[in-house]
Amino acid sequence: MNDYLQSIIDRDPAARSKLSVILTYPGVKAVFFHRIANFFATAKFDLIARIISQFSRFLTGIEIHPRAKIGKNLFIDHGMGVVIGETSDIADNVTIYHMVTLGGISPSINSNDQREIKRHPTLHDNVVVGSGAQILGPVVVGKNARIGANAVVTKNVPENAVMVGIPAKNVGTATEEFKPYAVTNGNEEKE
Repeated sequence: MNDYLQSIIDRDPAARSKLSVILTYPGVKAVFFHRIANFFATAKFDLIARIISQFSRFLTGIEIHPRAKIGKNLFIDHGMGVVIGETSDIADNVTIYHMVTLGGISPSINSNDQREIKRHPTLHDNVVVGSGAQILGPVVVGKNARIGANAVVTKNVPENAVMVGIPAKNVGTATEEFKPYAVTNGNEEKE
């Protein structure tokens, strides 16, 4: 828990203390409740798992399906309106901003044929997803990739890519330095 809280402080200049992160960050609460809901989903107590996830959604404005897989140190900043679908797989040290959807693209017909099929994105280590971005379908976002605010991703993203636009296009290479809104030095004006 200590490492998790420190990882948030390291990524958010507004975070002043671990206690404030625990008490006031909806993303921390959503991840906490997801761990509980995921436990029940894994044990095949689906109704209990869904009730817990809906309670968390009510409290935080963040909807995480109980069967979604989440690695360590997920930071959901602000969080309102984040949706993480059932077959999403999120690796370690991922940052997601508000209004992000990790969604499916399957039509709402033939639901029985779609059960147990990968329908949602996979995000590898150190990915940053900017506010309002939509990552749709069973796409893979490579390590250290940056998804810009309001981008719509429907195809696989290579490691270290910077994706912007609708549909999202690769416009550069992510640097080691953390860029919270996925903006790189190539987008800054030179003096």
